[in-house]
Amino acid sequence: MAERLIGMGLGEMCSLTAAATWAVGVVIYRKLGARIPPMRLNLLKNLLVLAAILPLAWVFAGAEGLHLSYPEWGLVLTSGFLGIGVADTLYFYALNELGAARMGIVGNLYSPFVILLSYLFLSERLGIAQLVGFALVAGGVLMISTGTSFAGQSSARFKPLLLGVLSIALMAGSVVMVKRVLETHSLWWVSAVRVGAGALGLFLVLTLLRDPKAAERTPMSARDWRLLALGALIGQLLSMVFWLAGYKYTTASVAAILNETASAFIVLFAWLALGEQINRRKIIGLALTLTGVSLMLALGRG
Repeated sequence: MAERLIGMGLGEMCSLTAAATWAVGVVIYRKLGARIPPMRLNLLKNLLVLAAILPLAWVFAGAEGLHLSYPEWGLVLTSGFLGIGVADTLYFYALNELGAARMGIVGNLYSPFVILLSYLFLSERLGIAQLVGFALVAGGVLMISTGTSFAGQSSARFKPLLLGVLSIALMAGSVVMVKRVLETHSLWWVSAVRVGAGALGLFLVLTLLRDPKAAERTPMSARDWRLLALGALIGQLLSMVFWLAGYKYTTASVAAILNETASAFIVLFAWLALGEQINRRKIIGLALTLTGVSLMLALGRG
């Protein structure tokens, strides 16, 4: 019983830390997104993370951490391609159009997606509190995606909003996909393989599509490279390791709910670092989403 409590505490702490570090990364990616196309930004970010995580995986887990069955390899590779290669690229597209604060609140759809998928595929409990919390989170997202700030440009905003929602759904599906693998295998190697799959997938897509905008070589200054390295190490490497550790040491539903505190961090950091306004609609939307996840956390674990 004591080990279980310690494990749950560690999992919750990791999930909260993942939220804070991810928020730092989002603000950095928002700055870089003004100059670097999303696919290129995602590929460069993943290559930096891969270069950092491979030696860490070897040191902390050794070669035995790579002993996965063929089905497990398939799950981890697919999870990386969808959750990092595709989802992060869509997220960057939406981030450039909606801004960090709005995307932080849209990201609160993450826990409802994880809870629903965990109920369907992992046999985790889905109670009335979680259903009510889902409704509150959805209401908060609708609150910040409509209103005067979108007047006259609803169609232009609707596409990035859908891309943002799709990116969150893919992130949720990708982590539920590897939940069972994480419980029995090295966190470091699972993380490394996922990043490698995401980077390889992006490279192949860029090569095959040859999209001029995606392949555009925007000159990067030394400051851009420093920001990219900082975003990759804090907003991706540390965030991803803490994120997956949360799922390893507690239930998927609880980890997902605690990850939602990222929205509060993002709104705050976007105001401090990017000068994005915090208006009444954002405050109400944030309050609704955080109330929803708090309800799911307080009443949904019994």
